[in-house]
Amino acid sequence: MTKNITDSVYYVGVDDKTLDLFEGQYVIPNGVSYNSYVITDEKTAIMDMVDQKAAKEWFANLDAVLGDKQPDYLIISHIEPDHSANLSEVLTKYPDIKLVSNAKLFGMLPNFFEVPVEDRCVVVKEGDTLELGNHTLQFVMAPMVHWPEVMVTYEVADKILFSADGFGKFGALDAEEDWACEARRYYFNIVGKYGMPVQTLLKKTAELDIQTICPLHGPILSENLEYYIGKYKIWSSYEPEDQGVFIAYSSLHGNTGEAAKELARMLESKGVEKVVVSDLAREDMAECIEDAFRYDRLVVASPTYDGSLMPVMQDFLYHLKIKAYQKRRVGIIENGSWAPMAGKLMKEQFEGMKDIEVLENTVTVRSTLKEEDKKNLEALAKELVRQ
Repeated sequence: MTKNITDSVYYVGVDDKTLDLFEGQYVIPNGVSYNSYVITDEKTAIMDMVDQKAAKEWFANLDAVLGDKQPDYLIISHIEPDHSANLSEVLTKYPDIKLVSNAKLFGMLPNFFEVPVEDRCVVVKEGDTLELGNHTLQFVMAPMVHWPEVMVTYEVADKILFSADGFGKFGALDAEEDWACEARRYYFNIVGKYGMPVQTLLKKTAELDIQTICPLHGPILSENLEYYIGKYKIWSSYEPEDQGVFIAYSSLHGNTGEAAKELARMLESKGVEKVVVSDLAREDMAECIEDAFRYDRLVVASPTYDGSLMPVMQDFLYHLKIKAYQKRRVGIIENGSWAPMAGKLMKEQFEGMKDIEVLENTVTVRSTLKEEDKKNLEALAKELVRQ
């Protein structure tokens, strides 16, 4: 598929609806897009490549835009294989093309490709520009958003930001779905650990007059850019996006799940408008991580299992930790028939996270939910709704 972004900037990317797991772990029911662009001018530039499995369609898209014209430059903003896998074929098909990127990326390139590129490399650094004719490319370094070699490119004439993996989302371009939902799930699971580098990039690009954002995954953004940038400011600062409670539970025989749902009913009766309950064994883990970051309060509920936590709860807490979960209030529910340990173990996990307020009283259920347990859940609900 090709389409005009402007009279001289073209989309030449490819949708992939066959891939089931992004990065080998994230469920993508509506596929994903591999975005690539072409700028035609006195000098022609290809902006990034696509995944190897999409190579045939991508080269056909290039031919449709370029015809017999040989491109002058290939801008590589990110070396991850879903954006660079076609490099060897590009060098063969376009023998005079120059590769434009930063020193860090060129240093990493031999990890992926055993091809001679030394005489083809144009090394750029922060603030450097490349003149194509009527179009000027300005390069902005974006290390650790989300790899160390990442850079973004601002096209001055048409005011386009080619944003690498920033502002990306899961889903093919024709997927009819809410941008924020899949962009949020994408952000916190792919980029979430790197809030400070994202904040740094946002500050740099705030000085640019951006009218269009062209990411490497997901739709081109050209309207209401304040909305999308605003979301990134919230997400990268780890501030809650919404007031609400996310209750994540694991349950051996359903009893811990019953306690979690009872707490949800109590919170709703106290006027909490957004209460989300997820069974960690049945829900998509990436979706659960997204919801944990979305809301300002979290409750975790787990039985003791083999003297520890159920593996799915351990996995959830591990994901929170490596994605830099912070700035939240957390309640704890544990279950144990003879030696409950889950509450202590979950609390220990949160002690290693930044700015987490663990509510003082852990609710302990022994096997089945009883009236006394409901009183303790009620006390926890009151703590969760206090300002």
